[in-house]
Amino acid sequence: MNLRDKLRILADAAKYDASCASSGTTRRDSRDGKGLGSTEGMGICHSYAPDGRCISLLKILLTNWCVYDCRYCINRASSDVRRARFTPEEVVKLTLDFYRRNYIEGLFLSSGIIRTPDYTMEQLVRVAKLLRSEHGFRGYIHLKTIPDADQALIDEAGRWADRLSINVELPSADSLARLAPEKDPASIRRSMAGLRGRIDEAKDAAREARRISNATPARKPPRFAPGGQSTQLIVGADASDDRRILTLSARLYGGYRLRRVYYSAFSPIPDASTDLPARAAPLLREHRLYQADWLMRFYGFAADEIATGGDGMLDLGMDPKLAWALRHRERFPVDINRADKETLLRVPGLGVRNVARILDARRVRAVTLDDLARLRLPLAKVLPFVTLPGHRPGAGDEVESAVLAARLRSAQIGLFDAPPPAREEGELQAEGESLQAIAGVAAQAEAPPPAAAPAPAPAAPRPAQPSLFGDD
Repeated sequence: MNLRDKLRILADAAKYDASCASSGTTRRDSRDGKGLGSTEGMGICHSYAPDGRCISLLKILLTNWCVYDCRYCINRASSDVRRARFTPEEVVKLTLDFYRRNYIEGLFLSSGIIRTPDYTMEQLVRVAKLLRSEHGFRGYIHLKTIPDADQALIDEAGRWADRLSINVELPSADSLARLAPEKDPASIRRSMAGLRGRIDEAKDAAREARRISNATPARKPPRFAPGGQSTQLIVGADASDDRRILTLSARLYGGYRLRRVYYSAFSPIPDASTDLPARAAPLLREHRLYQADWLMRFYGFAADEIATGGDGMLDLGMDPKLAWALRHRERFPVDINRADKETLLRVPGLGVRNVARILDARRVRAVTLDDLARLRLPLAKVLPFVTLPGHRPGAGDEVESAVLAARLRSAQIGLFDAPPPAREEGELQAEGESLQAIAGVAAQAEAPPPAAAPAPAPAAPRPAQPSLFGDD
């Protein structure tokens, strides 16, 4: 089988793994004439899998042969699919060729289990080692880690890779035992805990090296997976509801310090087991889980605050932050000029960046409705939940949760809606000037005026190792 055919088979086989992103790594490039590649995304051409997923890495399997027979997996041992296998040298060649053609920024490499977990892990590590040590490759490398592999191999993988990942796959131990009997939750826990320990040790060593580097020349400590570890959960392959999935994600973030939990909507596979659903999980459900995940990571929400319905599912008709606010109307409206950061982050339509801008702006003067408009906030979503000079939600539709929910639900932007019309260049320039004025007003206000100058004009307006599963 030639290299092109192998690539066609093994790139297609890798598309079901969602857990690849080049965030979180250290910045490296080869502009100093040393090595090859870069972790920066400049000039990278993004390709798209047949299901619409954007791929900015060379995302392939080393092989789709596998001794495991996970029922949800297209590459399971009993699956009647065309098989292929790369050698480590072939993966290295493909990675370098694709990078030189400016197609990719790095490599995401996974594999089916061949022979033994140790043998498979050894082959994956060899690819990363060849790229780094023999070819000076400085781009991004993400390796899948085999939970049952020897710890020495996992340690070596962390030396060469930017990120490691171990897929939890299913939200409950019962589902894993039923659909993937060869996989052991305890082994997954041990491997993830071991990775956390090694990553923490490397960070502590790097911190100590920075502390003493000013006094004495310090040797740079060895790196270990600077992009951390991640995992993937399959959504819809079993009966687990969104509450259970988010609770597990919160446990993974807190107990194992994962950088990301990825969610992958289940897709039916040929000759599937009768234990699996006949229909695909809605992509919108996957999308809502990512939104809820973001609320837990950056907005201060707890998992048990988000999916509180009787069925444990997120509302597909509106984003989870808006759904939470409508369930807690007693907390609103809030004064946008007095509320603290944590409260503002819970206002629908206010993101982390715009909350920071509002907090900066109100140090100088009260934030007004015009300021919010300049920030191009979704005012229809924000205004029912805030008070500010010249605005207070009325006693009608804006405060009745049922009516407001119906209105905002119909206004939610769909995943596949047409984009808004393009704006004129002058409008974009005016908006940029307004935002720049908003961002800079605090510095202007704090600067003393020149001694001989008249008084300045008024400021411009500015806008212990936990259990992996709860049931084992």
